[in-house]
Amino acid sequence: MVKLLDIVGQDAAVALLQRSLAAGRMGHALMFTGPHGVGRRTTALALGGVLLCENPQTMPNNARFDQLDNDFQLTDACGQCNACKTLDAGTHPDFEVVYKELAAFHPKPEVRGRKMQNLGIDVIKHFLLNSAYLASSRGRGKVFVVREAELMSADAQNALLKTLEEPPPGVTIILLCRRSEQMLPTTTSRCHAVRFGPLPLDFVTDRLAGEDVAADEALFWASFTEGSAGRSLSLARGELYTIKCEMLDELAKMGPGGNAALGERLQKITDAQAIEAVKAAKSDDGAEMAKSLATRRATGVMLELIAAGFRDAISLSTGLDRPLVNADQRGTIESIAKKHSTRQLAGVVEQLSNYEQLLWRNVSSRIVWDNVVLACASG
Repeated sequence: MVKLLDIVGQDAAVALLQRSLAAGRMGHALMFTGPHGVGRRTTALALGGVLLCENPQTMPNNARFDQLDNDFQLTDACGQCNACKTLDAGTHPDFEVVYKELAAFHPKPEVRGRKMQNLGIDVIKHFLLNSAYLASSRGRGKVFVVREAELMSADAQNALLKTLEEPPPGVTIILLCRRSEQMLPTTTSRCHAVRFGPLPLDFVTDRLAGEDVAADEALFWASFTEGSAGRSLSLARGELYTIKCEMLDELAKMGPGGNAALGERLQKITDAQAIEAVKAAKSDDGAEMAKSLATRRATGVMLELIAAGFRDAISLSTGLDRPLVNADQRGTIESIAKKHSTRQLAGVVEQLSNYEQLLWRNVSSRIVWDNVVLACASG
């Protein structure tokens, strides 16, 4: 069982939670914000363990957290009681994780048959709101963790507002999202924000090395994800690193007219990645992920990879003193920097961001890729 004091690299967030626990003022609606894969979900599980534990333990800080006095009393789950054991086994009846793929288990067939692109009102009502107003099984309250809360529809968020503001006694709701501005202001205002920052790069690279990822690749993913261990581990699987290296090499060699074959290749790569993502969603959650959502996500990652290369080129062009994300391909980045002015490089980065937004407005990914290649070639 991962306990609250076992969380690594998020001392500010955990110290904030410890202050609330010690004061007996833990918010009933929390919003954990920060990059994917830096420990938000693990911390939510660990906090749930403290709130549901039958015999929570206290101990002096003793320099564990710089933000707290040495004699400050820390609180954590015991890890031994029945509540802790069932939570560790994933079977605690009062700890529920809510996510969009639960639609596959909704009692209404019309909801089960949908391919989920967002976290809709039907899932929020059935798996959170209805359950929140039922008595807890163990008598220590209930904890709900909403994954990818930024995908909640406006209707779903509006349906949740009253419960966020005045939940039933003992109910704690934790929303996990990347950025609070992705949520409705009315939702954000009802939650206590807990910010999770990037993990140290050496911590992430060590984690990747433990998964037999080569040193250069490990450092690239740690830098690219800005210290997200979870996302780094996910991206390091498969051939994406090799694809990234080949893609930047081709972009550096392209003439001003572009390369239609590269656009077609990138389209095929993201299509294949999307198909695998749909299969993984079916295998892991038993749910149907919309192919369009999977394609947008896969294309978004590729656009991020290209943008990282052009940002590195801007750093070289301007003499900015910062480590390159693509330090493993410095020569390639130098070639890109020499082909375009700083203003053109910045324009490409801006265009890449615009193209990602167009994906979410149902513009064809093939059209996007054709334009990406032209933009990168011409600056």
